[in-house]
Amino acid sequence: MTKSRLAFIGAGVIGLSCAWRAASAGLRVTVVDPAPASGASWVAGGMLAPVTEAWPGEEALLELGVESVRRWPGFAEELGTAAGQSAGLRTEGTVVVATGSGDRAELDTLADYLARLGRAVERLSGRELRRLEPALGPDVRGGLSVPGDLAVDNRMLLAALRTAAERAGVTFVESAARAVLDDGTRVTGVRTDGADLESDVVIVCAGAHSGALHPVLTGLVRPVKGEILRLAHRAGAFPPPSRTVRALVDGRPVYVVPRDGGGLVVGATQAETGFDTEVTVGGVRDLLRDAERVLPGIAEYALVESAAGLRPGSPDNLPLVGPLGPEGLLVATGHHRNGMLLAPVTADAVLQLLYGRPVPDAMRPADPARVTGAAPSADRGHRYPEEVARARVDQR
Repeated sequence: MTKSRLAFIGAGVIGLSCAWRAASAGLRVTVVDPAPASGASWVAGGMLAPVTEAWPGEEALLELGVESVRRWPGFAEELGTAAGQSAGLRTEGTVVVATGSGDRAELDTLADYLARLGRAVERLSGRELRRLEPALGPDVRGGLSVPGDLAVDNRMLLAALRTAAERAGVTFVESAARAVLDDGTRVTGVRTDGADLESDVVIVCAGAHSGALHPVLTGLVRPVKGEILRLAHRAGAFPPPSRTVRALVDGRPVYVVPRDGGGLVVGATQAETGFDTEVTVGGVRDLLRDAERVLPGIAEYALVESAAGLRPGSPDNLPLVGPLGPEGLLVATGHHRNGMLLAPVTADAVLQLLYGRPVPDAMRPADPARVTGAAPSADRGHRYPEEVARARVDQR
């Protein structure tokens, strides 16, 4: 068996972020993934939008998202320096718009809810919104401005994470992980399509596929399909918006996220259809129809890509971040729509867990103990510091 101390399964945004942080701290890290920087992370819209994603009953998720978006500028700057290339952060902010009286009433309800939580947003008329974003069409009747909800170019981010991880000494094994191995009490490694990989600690970051890697994860993570489109500005077409535009169109949500060079990402449908990743005619039709209601000028854009990804859903929409099952097993999965948003705080939490330290306060509700019935990890203590200390390598 090949010897390695830390094995991360999954090289999406969560796996890469966590592996980069661990390797930068001086730990010996191997990442197992048959196609790094692919899957749901590759097709993501890249919204960093805890406030405009807020939903009654999910206050813990809102707090976690707000904490992570606060960390994003520092995370992006550090990553850009480590990789020698931009992490793709966009700080122009977000507008949320409504096309009819019912949609506007729903946004008013959201604004009232956020105000009760002490997170006021600015309410704007359709005319005021068009002053901010001239690309918005006449069907837009009103909405909200949320400058603190940011965005990131997911593909720039993934490229920077891969480069930074390699520079920090991460080893990539481009093979499928079949199972987490254990001897009944503690983790011993990872079964791959090639040689088994021996590890003191295994961190499962495999998104929607996490549930198949160990029996303790069965039923805790499910695939949630999302279809997404990429558009490109053509000569003579109306300029794209500078901010992320989220919209309600006759009760249907749609978003449009700008990219450098005039590109736009339009998304996203949501369906629970297992591991189906085929793009449907209906999904493309609905996204384009609703996006054009909000931004009429996109009718002259080029449709350059359609794709579908599988978000990793959890039982309560909070991620699963913490120890689970046998000694030496950590999970960082179940981020659903928020993988990009929660990457900084998740990476910081995993590093703290590896050293047996408390996770950020906002991450405590994401402890897997809440869905397994085990004692909270803070009460159980962590079992990794001795193994991790032995795994430290000289990075000089």
